[in-house]
Amino acid sequence: MEPDAVSLTACVHCGLCLPACPTFRVLGDENDSPRGRLYLMKAEEQNRLTSSAALRTHLGRCLACRACETACPADVPYTRLLERTRATLTESRPLSRVGSRMFLWLLTGVPSRPLYGVLRLARRLGFAAVAGRLLLGRIGAAARALAASAPAPSAFAVSHLGAPREPEPDGPSWALLEGCVTRGLFSHVQTATRRVVVERGWREVALPGSTCCGALHAHAGHREDARRLARCTIAAFEASGADRVVSDAAGCSAAMKEYGHLLADESGWAERAQRFADRLRDVSELLDGAGRAADQTEPAQMTRDTARGTNETARGPARVAYDAPCHLLHAQGIDQAPVEALRTIGATVGFSIEPLSSSSECCGGAGTYGLRLPGISRRVLDRKLDEIQAGGYDAVVTGNPGCIMQIGAGLRERGDLTPVLHPVEFVPRAASTWASAAPGALSDE
Repeated sequence: MEPDAVSLTACVHCGLCLPACPTFRVLGDENDSPRGRLYLMKAEEQNRLTSSAALRTHLGRCLACRACETACPADVPYTRLLERTRATLTESRPLSRVGSRMFLWLLTGVPSRPLYGVLRLARRLGFAAVAGRLLLGRIGAAARALAASAPAPSAFAVSHLGAPREPEPDGPSWALLEGCVTRGLFSHVQTATRRVVVERGWREVALPGSTCCGALHAHAGHREDARRLARCTIAAFEASGADRVVSDAAGCSAAMKEYGHLLADESGWAERAQRFADRLRDVSELLDGAGRAADQTEPAQMTRDTARGTNETARGPARVAYDAPCHLLHAQGIDQAPVEALRTIGATVGFSIEPLSSSSECCGGAGTYGLRLPGISRRVLDRKLDEIQAGGYDAVVTGNPGCIMQIGAGLRERGDLTPVLHPVEFVPRAASTWASAAPGALSDE
């Protein structure tokens, strides 16, 4: 069921959410904290606001990073309340609603395939990198984000490895939710994801008819569009007959694990949605135990220079920073598994993994937030960029495409070309020295 007025009164006003909130930290306004936004939502519910302008402004500034939910001792369902209120506000402004839907349709609907084809070409030809250096404002930021989405340097490239082993013919089946932005700009990540899962002995089946998961629509207040896309995704999974569905975008997997709530009031879909959510896995969950070190007579070595793709004399093992996507850490509760898996991989390949002290804090990406509110987005990101540059890392790893583009774009704006990668891009490098691991029981994954 949707959160109601009772959920709005669950906040005990303790203030523990305030230091966890990125917009409160940079803006210092109580109305830009979870507690302040809940107060505004409650006032709206009780018809105590003479205008919804303040509510719209302060809710629009929320990154929906869910760090407040991790900090909250009362388990207030903040994000569900936020999305419900945003949906109400969106419905009250027809012209704005139409413009927002058209923008999302461009990113996730029928036009997205040719659009991403043009963007990939601009990225490949170097236009994105040049535009990112020369242009200011939103266009320059978007160009830098596009440039940051490029495939990893050769030290991590899947194409430099042999073919992965054949999946077990009687192994558990899985289907990859390719999505929209990930499919359009991160096919190299999806190639690496397939290798990770195949190394577990799982056999892939096609997922026809799947499109966007609806995460962007839910965050923007287009709840009915999000529900429609959720139904399409669930139906595609059921038609595939797969035992598991895997996503390599933390924002998407977090949204899909909420399908049981999203469709809770829809007859015929509530149970199907929950079954789907129960069988969904973020690929970061599958890194832990995906392989084990084998005979290393000639172990791979990733030096600090090969990590950056240079030909200089090696300067020792690469140092890699780990940043946890908000929708992996706070929304899904996946904390140590990716770090421990990367440490195992690093011991095989020759790099060290170091979680950032700001790893639990939002990078400011939040889907389209960086395009809507670039100033606030950048202020949220600055602390993380300062830490990365002060640490002198050779690469940064994070498990969500939006975070990869946000952090990569911020570094590029500072003239720093440190690569920002998805965790699965490290795994193929080590896969050639791994023996096959037993697939394990699906219920234990």
